[in-house]
Amino acid sequence: MRLIIHRDYEKASAWAAGYIADRINSYRKDSPFILGLPTGSSPLGIYREFVKMHKDGKLSFKNVHTFNMDEYIGLTEDHPQSYHYFMMDNLFNHIDIDRKHIHILDGMSKEPEKECKLYEEAIAGEGGIELFLGGMGSDGHIAFNEPGSSLNSRTRIKTLTEETKSANARFFEGDPLKVPGTALTVGVGTVMDAREVMIIVNGRAKARALKAVVEEGINHMWTLSCLQMHPKAIIVCDEDATEELKAGTVRYFKDIEKEAIKIHSCSGNQ
Repeated sequence: MRLIIHRDYEKASAWAAGYIADRINSYRKDSPFILGLPTGSSPLGIYREFVKMHKDGKLSFKNVHTFNMDEYIGLTEDHPQSYHYFMMDNLFNHIDIDRKHIHILDGMSKEPEKECKLYEEAIAGEGGIELFLGGMGSDGHIAFNEPGSSLNSRTRIKTLTEETKSANARFFEGDPLKVPGTALTVGVGTVMDAREVMIIVNGRAKARALKAVVEEGINHMWTLSCLQMHPKAIIVCDEDATEELKAGTVRYFKDIEKEAIKIHSCSGNQ
């Protein structure tokens, strides 16, 4: 596992976007680049950078196919808090991606279990995900894989914890009761199948979870700790998120990643 530490969220987001853009631009042209994407506040800085790079002629999504991590059950695609709406509003409406190449779970499906099975089949049909971008919850979860989720889990229906609903209440007029109680989500195993995984982490609220994920053992109560077993995983974070890491851990990763930070900082237009 790699840990890339930046001074603040803006620089972390720009570096992450630059890294992914380099991967897309250098990918072979005879097959699409399969990109997994998250929602929530964590990736917004990356999406802003994607849009900027696209408008500047530095990044095209014509050869990119996307799979989103999750969707609330019971929200229509045009609901302002659905993840369909979020992705269109924050990214897809501003880039040159073919709409046929966008995959998002259908939270209104009358057969949600079948929807999940078909989603896994669609990913496999594309040859698997090349790079899965994700965020991390304050309790260390990835997508809607709450603490206690199986580390071999696949796309499925999940009941959301009160902590998750409280964290997402800011998108629902501050009322946790308005947050849907269930969602469709890719599994931990689905994310781990990607050939590369990148996680963006920011803020002091994530510091305890980051410590557990980086310095402690693999534990299904901190589902993102699964990254310790992935052959090509990167966590990109800001200084605030490292507050509970050991000083030696921070020094170590800053030292071994200093050249990589310089390279992709240029690509990310920092």
